[in-house]
Amino acid sequence: MKEISTPEQIREVAYAFRESRVLLSAIELKMFTVLDKHMMHSDEVAEKINSDKRATDRLMNALCGMGLLKKVKDKFYNTDLASKYLVEGKPDFMGGLHHTNNLWDTWSYLTESVRQGSAFKGEQNKEDKQGWVEAFIGAMHYRGVKQARIIATMLNLKDVNKMLDIGGGSAAFSMEFAKKNPSLQATVFDLPHVIPLTKSYVEREGLSSRFSFIEGNYLSDDFGKGYDLILLSAIIHINNYDQNKKLIHKCANSLNNNGQVIISDFIMNEDRVTPYHGAMFSLNMLVGTQCGDTYTETEMTEWMTSAGLSNVERKNTSFGSDLIIGTKQ
Repeated sequence: MKEISTPEQIREVAYAFRESRVLLSAIELKMFTVLDKHMMHSDEVAEKINSDKRATDRLMNALCGMGLLKKVKDKFYNTDLASKYLVEGKPDFMGGLHHTNNLWDTWSYLTESVRQGSAFKGEQNKEDKQGWVEAFIGAMHYRGVKQARIIATMLNLKDVNKMLDIGGGSAAFSMEFAKKNPSLQATVFDLPHVIPLTKSYVEREGLSSRFSFIEGNYLSDDFGKGYDLILLSAIIHINNYDQNKKLIHKCANSLNNNGQVIISDFIMNEDRVTPYHGAMFSLNMLVGTQCGDTYTETEMTEWMTSAGLSNVERKNTSFGSDLIIGTKQ
């Protein structure tokens, strides 16, 4: 839990948005990408990114103060950190920051969202916001690849022949599971405007022959039967309590005997204050969705048991999202 105990710390938190905005604007302007392997005057950078010269210089000076740029004889260049993580096209580029830029917009309406109890600007994940969707899927893939490798080592995938990845996005998790079990066939279920992106990620990994895809809405559309494992990674926080209860029931009906439903998400303690990142994420759902939230282990277990799943267990990971697993006997 974050402890704020002095006026100075209050002020620090209140002003934290400034550094965030400086970094995100630099990403939006592709400033680090333009500077890659170059030392350039701010006027040159302004010309390349089509921005005001004086304003560009002031932004770059601030980035120097943050330790992301260096300045020698009025010329700027990327630090090693910025060169590795903030230049588009490089293997470790933090592409998820494009999505963070989108989150800046929704979080700006937190006050209004608290007043009315749901996203003030409405749902973001729509077909007419394809740029938003691509940035979102990219961010989830960047995070998901690393998490999937950890989760794959925590699960017994030996007897999993057919799995369903609900709201699978880039298929980061199911692809990692497929790599660990060469006989596993995976189905990704997602919205019609997401599936083309999913297919591109799967093709890039050379796994197309082992994947099938279903377009639809997981709350209302059928996703078939005969699965040994159904994964809900970063899904339940989009829905309200009753929607999740119905969704887990649908999943249970789609499982083979001894099949498992796996939830990967923030698991809140009963006070809902901790873990801290989960409490903050519940606000992210407030400003970004109509009814999303974070949930406790008790709530998730109740969804599982009411759907007839048993041997419900929790597995903690080394990152924010933990696992709740239920088995169909």
